[in-house]
Amino acid sequence: MNVHHLELFYYVAKHGGISEAVRNIPYGIQQPAVSGQIIQLEEFLGMTLFRRRPFELTPTGLELFNFIQPFFGNLNSVTAKLQGGTAHQIRIGASEIVLRDHLPALIEIVRKKFPQLKLTLREAYQPQLETWLDKREIDLALTLLQEKSPPGIHHLALLTLPLILLVNKSSTVKSADELWKKDRIDEPLICLPANEAIPKNFQRCLATRGIDWFPSFDVTSINLIESYVAGGYGIGLSIAIPRGRLPPNVRAIPLPEFEPVTFGILWRGKPSPLTQAFIDELQVRASQLIE
Repeated sequence: MNVHHLELFYYVAKHGGISEAVRNIPYGIQQPAVSGQIIQLEEFLGMTLFRRRPFELTPTGLELFNFIQPFFGNLNSVTAKLQGGTAHQIRIGASEIVLRDHLPALIEIVRKKFPQLKLTLREAYQPQLETWLDKREIDLALTLLQEKSPPGIHHLALLTLPLILLVNKSSTVKSADELWKKDRIDEPLICLPANEAIPKNFQRCLATRGIDWFPSFDVTSINLIESYVAGGYGIGLSIAIPRGRLPPNVRAIPLPEFEPVTFGILWRGKPSPLTQAFIDELQVRASQLIE
């Protein structure tokens, strides 16, 4: 059997499908290539290894996965052992803003301590990051924190971030109180999905005031919120990011009486020396941002 075909099958079986496997394989490979090589493996064996929709391993596929899982599943730990117990690879998940504006400087600092550093960076927000961490698909999540961490996951708070509204500079709205005094808020609300910490806090505070204002636009990133506000599509719900910059035609309206959110770090188990190095540098970076 082709060992590379077995490796691809391992990822497909572990992550429950070809598309999910492609997102988690630690090197670049396209979905058609994975699909084609899995078909070659099945043709070689003369057996179907899994059903595509819904995904389910066949008895043969389960037997093969149980056979190869100890090898491929322990590669990272064996690699670390052969390298003297020090891992040189880390998988980090965070929002686009964190990956773009804050992580590069930290990487340069950590790289001086770990010259062989290898990184996997994945963009997402809090619910997806917690899922990846729980499945051990990432090692470190930089995200907004929930009131209670999931079982088995450690957390460290770094920053408290106030909620803000974003309006186009052409908007006549000057303060949040102008909106709260209206019988009905007609301006479209643009925000992250309802299961994120920012809209959760916002809607909870609105409820205490007896105000109904629900999203017209659910978007997947703060950058998209800013873009749609800049385009005049409505009012955005966001957070005040230290030293952050808004688009030229967007301005912020403070929400001082609304509950802020907390940004921090999530990880599982005892951090490796490499993971701990990132945690330490993130604490330094956070303290610099609030000075």
